[in-house]
Parts: sequence; C-alpha cells; structure tokens
Amino acid sequence: MRAVVALVFVCFVIACTAALPARASDKKEKEKEKAAPLQAVDSGSFGIFIKGQRLATETFTIHQQNATSTIQSELKQENGPATQKSDLVITSNGQILRYEWSQGTDGSLTVLPKDEFLIEKITSASFTKPAEQSFLMPNTSVILDNNFFVHREVLAWRYLASDCKQDGGAFKCERVAGDFGVLVPQDRTSLHIRMELVGAEKVNIRGSERELLRLNLKGDNVDWALWVDDHDQFKLMKVAIPADNTEVVRD
Repeated sequence: MRAVVALVFVCFVIACTAALPARASDKKEKEKEKAAPLQAVDSGSFGIFIKGQRLATETFTIHQQNATSTIQSELKQENGPATQKSDLVITSNGQILRYEWSQGTDGSLTVLPKDEFLIEKITSASFTKPAEQSFLMPNTSVILDNNFFVHREVLAWRYLASDCKQDGGAFKCERVAGDFGVLVPQDRTSLHIRMELVGAEKVNIRGSERELLRLNLKGDNVDWALWVDDHDQFKLMKVAIPADNTEVVRD
C-alpha cells in the first residue's frame, strides 16, 4: 500500500471523517465547510470491449465538496445513437442522497432514500404514469447500475478504506472479504455481493504490462476481477467479466 495521501483519496466516500469528533459549536469550522471549493477526485473514460471489439465508452467525473460526492457518467455506443447518463450523489460515509439515470426520451429513473427504504421511480414512454418500487434497504447500500463501471471504482475505494488500516506509519490490508447490499436500479433488483483483495498481479493494459492490485467481486451471477493502481490513488484500471467475454479498460 502507498502513502497517507493515497488512502485519504480512497476514504472520500467512507465514514472516516464521520468517526471524528463533531465540532458543531465551532463557527469558524462551519464557515470553512461552507466555503470549501469543488474538488475533482477522478475523471476519465473506460472502453468497454466484448470479444476484443470496442462497443461502448463510459466517460465519468467524480467531484467532492464538503461532505458530499457526486459521481456523473455518460455511456455512448460506438455504433449507435443510444446514450445513457447517470448521476449519483452520496455523503462522506456512503449514504445515498440521490441517484438518477436516463436514456434520451426513452425513459428515466430516480432513487431516493425514505426512512428504511430506497424508493425507485421509473418513467418510460411505454408507461401512462410513472411506476414506483420500494426496497427495504438502508441508505448506506451501494448503487451498482448496469454498464456504469465508475460505480465499481467507488465500491473498491469503500472496501479498501475499510480493509486497510494505518500501522506504524504504513498502511496494511487485512484482506478480509467485505459484504455489501447492492441496488441495481435498471434491473429493479437488489442483491448481496462480496469483494476481496487478492493482491498484486501483472496485467496487460493496452499492450503494456503493469503491476496492479487485484480485487475479486462475487455474488449471484457475478464473478468479476477488478484491478486498481496503488501507485495512482487506487484508480480503477481494468475489469474482466469472463462469463460475458467482456473487458473494461481505462483509456
């Protein structure tokens, strides 16, 4: 594992800051929070390949301001007009504030927390009125929508921040698997998944061999491998989905 700066980056969606003592009476601190500038955490694009052919590109940005992070993404097919957009807003301890997805005029959906539920509202050209579905899930559940791989990057950061601790000035990872409740809004379904740190591996990225950290993501009908770069703020570099002959590679 790398230096303190790297893990601070990882912790941007985790409850690390929430565990610190609150200073509600400190007016100066409140003023600083209000004045905090918008911070760019990550941005870029992923190429989505099936059987070696590039079929789509996901372009994404992650910004943080005060205790709120916004993850925005756009998915474009290589040969087709279809464009999907997603917008996820979460707090520093991973609580969902809002999720939105849309595909042109074909339809859209939103997910909002309400009490002990996540409420999904779906609008479609084929519906006479919006449909609504409730999921008995806490607001700290994970959004992993179809085709938006930046959501997997955020999950990897969340897992690593819980598994890796500071020990004598260095960070050490216990490699204990983490279990997460997940909502897949486009499928209108929830599931449980497990993430586990495997360790360093040499991986081919666009013709060059790189040493990256491998994470396994498993669940019902889910068996993925993810690789993050511990030399560059644990950014997601590659995803392999063998069952679908699919690879996702950061451009």
